[in-house]
Amino acid sequence: MGTTTTGAPPGTALTWSLRGRGPKDLPVVADPAVPDGPAEGAGRGVRVCVVDSGVERDHPLVGPLAGSWVVVKDEATGEAEVLPTTTGDTCGHGTACAGIIRRTAPECEITSVRVLGERFSGTGDVLLAGLRWAVDQGFDLINLSLSTTRTRFAHHLHELADRAYFARTVLVASAHNTPVESFPWRFASVLSVGSHQEDDPVHLYNPSPPVEFFAPGQNVTVPWLGGATIRTTGNSFATPYITGLSARLLSARPRMTPFQLKSALYLSAANVTLAPRHHLPAGEASDDSEN
Repeated sequence: MGTTTTGAPPGTALTWSLRGRGPKDLPVVADPAVPDGPAEGAGRGVRVCVVDSGVERDHPLVGPLAGSWVVVKDEATGEAEVLPTTTGDTCGHGTACAGIIRRTAPECEITSVRVLGERFSGTGDVLLAGLRWAVDQGFDLINLSLSTTRTRFAHHLHELADRAYFARTVLVASAHNTPVESFPWRFASVLSVGSHQEDDPVHLYNPSPPVEFFAPGQNVTVPWLGGATIRTTGNSFATPYITGLSARLLSARPRMTPFQLKSALYLSAANVTLAPRHHLPAGEASDDSEN
């Protein structure tokens, strides 16, 4: 039978109901009201992890990394381990994502975890190992411009996504480029991203989920291997734009929780306008179903 924790300090144990304590026993310090847009911060103090194909070291459009790691799988035991690496990027994809984050939030701290090999190849268990390590490190944001269609990994990814959410680590995950089921972008605890074709560098809220936000990702210029740039298209490249915006918001409002961050992105989306509220006398109800 489960137990209900009622006397432990907030944050030290699971609390299924509140008994014997009141508002004064649960103090919460919040930042001031969220600004209209994320321009107030530049990412300073925000730790971002790019779980991808690695990042080219010292690319002029990426700059220095706070750390570079790789998931190595033991062929004999099948166990995966995350180790420091100097190997950089295997295919350019991670460098592109890191460059978009740097361009959007120039003062954030970026760490790379390589889970993909050449030709964008990868396995679900390696992805799990890299993501689990990133969540355990307590990064503020984890950029996942990738997904797996293998349903056997969905449960484990869901558990990780929820653990990250409650630990205030925000997973920003790319929707698949084709209409197929894949994970972890499908989970409500992550920020899911698709691309739009607008030229303006703005993000949009999607009123018809499961994809929550759209960002520039079609025919965009991104950093690539050898210090170069290319033009490319994909939801992968919209995702780091949202990661960068999130870093800017968290830089300005460091106490923001994941659900508050989602709300801030929603309110600052280019297609969202605030309608005036109609104040009615007490006791009267309004039916807006026909408006």
